[in-house]
Amino acid sequence: MANYTVGEIGRRPWGYWRVNAVGMGFVRKTIVVNPGASLSLQSHRHRSEKWEVVEGIAEVTIDSTIYLLTPSDSAIEIPIGAIHRLKNIGETILTVKETLLGSILDENDITRYEDLYGRSVYP
Repeated sequence: MANYTVGEIGRRPWGYWRVNAVGMGFVRKTIVVNPGASLSLQSHRHRSEKWEVVEGIAEVTIDSTIYLLTPSDSAIEIPIGAIHRLKNIGETILTVKETLLGSILDENDITRYEDLYGRSVYP
């Protein structure tokens, strides 16, 4: 079940996301992260994710491993339950194509562990 609609935009303190496609068991989004900004350190109980950098330089944390990704790199997969974060370490915007995969796909499936913008965390 996907609780997203094509064209939907979610504005966040770090930038925004836009829904490009919704289908049975998947959602495709574009994520735009401002320079120096970072998504919360988070996990999901019902979905895995795949990120592909289109523009910029990303620092991706998955559990205890940190990866640097650019547009020339392959997509990276984040398994269900993995603690992860996306950060823009460049001086220009970071654009990432994100694919959500799972049986329940909505913004309520986020457990935050750290957040730079004062949003609720659940240790």
